[in-house]
Amino acid sequence: MKTRRDFLTQAPLGLLGAMVAGSALAQTGENPTPGTPPPGSPGAFNTAPPVGPKLSTATFVEAEKLTQVSMTEAQREMAVANWPTSMAALLERRTGPRKVALEDGLAPATTWFPAMGRVHVGPAHDRFVPSRVAATPLPAKDEDIAFASVAQLGAWIRAGKLTSSRLTKIYLERLKRFDPQLRCVITLCEEHALAQAAQADKEIAAGRYRGPLHGIPWGAKDLLDTAGIATTYGAEPFRHRVPKDDGAVTRKLNEAGAVLVAKLSLGALALNDIWFGGQTMNPWLLKEGASGSSAGPASATAAGLVAFAIGSETQGSIISPCMRCGTTGLRPTYGRVPRTGAMTLCWSMDKLGPIARSVEDTLLVLDAIRGTDPGDGASVAAHLDYDAAAPIKGLKVGYFPGWMKEAPATDLDRTALGQLRALGLVPTEVSLPDWPYDDLNLLLFAEAAAAFEELTLSGAADQMHVQTPDAWPNLFREARFLSAVDFVQADRLRRKVAREMERVMAEVDLLLVPSLRDEMMVISNMSGQPSLTLRTGFVEVSQVRSDWAPDPKHPLPKLAGPHRVPYGVTLVGRLFEEGTLGRVGRALEAKVAVAGERPVGF
Repeated sequence: MKTRRDFLTQAPLGLLGAMVAGSALAQTGENPTPGTPPPGSPGAFNTAPPVGPKLSTATFVEAEKLTQVSMTEAQREMAVANWPTSMAALLERRTGPRKVALEDGLAPATTWFPAMGRVHVGPAHDRFVPSRVAATPLPAKDEDIAFASVAQLGAWIRAGKLTSSRLTKIYLERLKRFDPQLRCVITLCEEHALAQAAQADKEIAAGRYRGPLHGIPWGAKDLLDTAGIATTYGAEPFRHRVPKDDGAVTRKLNEAGAVLVAKLSLGALALNDIWFGGQTMNPWLLKEGASGSSAGPASATAAGLVAFAIGSETQGSIISPCMRCGTTGLRPTYGRVPRTGAMTLCWSMDKLGPIARSVEDTLLVLDAIRGTDPGDGASVAAHLDYDAAAPIKGLKVGYFPGWMKEAPATDLDRTALGQLRALGLVPTEVSLPDWPYDDLNLLLFAEAAAAFEELTLSGAADQMHVQTPDAWPNLFREARFLSAVDFVQADRLRRKVAREMERVMAEVDLLLVPSLRDEMMVISNMSGQPSLTLRTGFVEVSQVRSDWAPDPKHPLPKLAGPHRVPYGVTLVGRLFEEGTLGRVGRALEAKVAVAGERPVGF
């Protein structure tokens, strides 16, 4: 027996209108509006007024090539007749007549929680015990002060050997002197910084010391909102954008007494290292870009232009520039740091984290910026357990044997595993299924295209300098043709992958992975695991490196001879166990003893 929905789906529209109207008239005795169903009739799909463009079976023949779906000719004919009354109306939100604007900051109704329903994840309590740093004699040279660790700078300031104002002026002078070479600064915050530094000195002199970041100058990736100071996203359409309020991380660092000296560059809309002011360069090799998208934070920190910086990562944007520039980057667990007032690229993946010149510095910053904020529904009030003196002997460090034997792994990755063994850790083989992990990037592309829908549909994305096939303008346009069904299926695969990572991390305390291994870059960002990238040595390159897809028409330049550049490894931790990463990373950093070497000329 046919249901009403079956009938409505198959009946011609003219016949449907006449029959429904006649039925209503017979029951009520009145002259109803044409097309009005009888009282008590349930709603049904495929009964909306026809809207949208004129279609033909050829339209679906071409669409099938994109979606990898096969239809018969009869099925295409049904779709042509059916689409205007069933599917086209679903686009009314953006096509009208009842358009609804989706304001910036409005997150999707669904939220990704890496813990996947588990109640107890991460440490059971808060403990933050950094190493003790003595207030040694102040160096005579400003550049030696500039390259000191955050912990050392804090010790000098607290002991009265260095004022925040002097330190701030040192960094401001270096930012002005070296930015023409690096192009890492979008907005220099000189007046703002000097005022904050003077206030810090006043408070410290009065005995109101706020903690290890009090008076310490820092730089913000220019996607963090700063009240009254431009936040441009590195992209031409936003270069004059000035927010009214501070973002959550900016506010937390203000409360910690840190001094904002510069808004630092990012590849436009958080992709790679080219922004509207040019390309941000690597201090170790000025002929190549700094990598991205946290290009400015990594470049400026490596060159000693700031004490630390805040970067962000959706998929590799802290890890990759830290590898290129030889800095230390801590990508926190998804949800650990609130993102209110930070540019959204991908709601379910974006993470904010510190970039510094030593492992413990990243933990000092993380402790200041972690927590919840009402504007970020994914933020979590998780405990942070870090004790610099706690033993690491006996911890299991997982590694993937196959990955360690092939590119992009190098001898330095394999050596690092041996160095961790010498420190008392237990190397443990682990494995993951051989799945198509890149399929998960459908989620990234779809969310990013949604975040910048208006930019795409208005044509404003055409203002952006880079218009290559692998740049955002093209990817945003292409993402409009992704299947919503495939999005849901990718989301289900994401949960399956996260469960596999949960299994792996139950076997070990942390992982050692080649930093730029694509599979782990996707997996760990999708599952929300924290990571720590640190320099462990140097390699030689004979050609400049790039984040962009190879372009045969514009091959990358070769160098006159081999050039020595930094190289590092990445530790991946359990959810909310950044403290373990910090303890192991700090021990490895001391073992390899290469963190103190500086780029020549800075």
